[in-house]
Amino acid sequence: MTNHPNRSKSNGKERAVVVTTQHRGVFFGYASDTDGAIIKLRAARNCLYWSTDIKGFMGLAATGPTKSCRIGPAVDIDLRDITSVIACSPEAIQAWEGAPWSR
Repeated sequence: MTNHPNRSKSNGKERAVVVTTQHRGVFFGYASDTDGAIIKLRAARNCLYWSTDIKGFMGLAATGPTKSCRIGPAVDIDLRDITSVIACSPEAIQAWEGAPWSR
């Protein structure tokens, strides 16, 4: 599923990550540089709600969101006040890429 115009534009140095912020934001996206106070994410998606089957925010990086999660649309974003950067598994990347908004 390609729901963002920059989804397939990878320079080969990017990695898929879940980033958390001091403001309780949880984001998935593609980052080239994860050092520093600001992280630029391409095709970032925000997880507004995750269900208990995810087993916490780290489960979003391990297995990705499920149908019961609420995932926003993809946009490019600069994130500040970073608290963690977690590498995503291939399984999680696939789940994030296909995650629709759930009602």
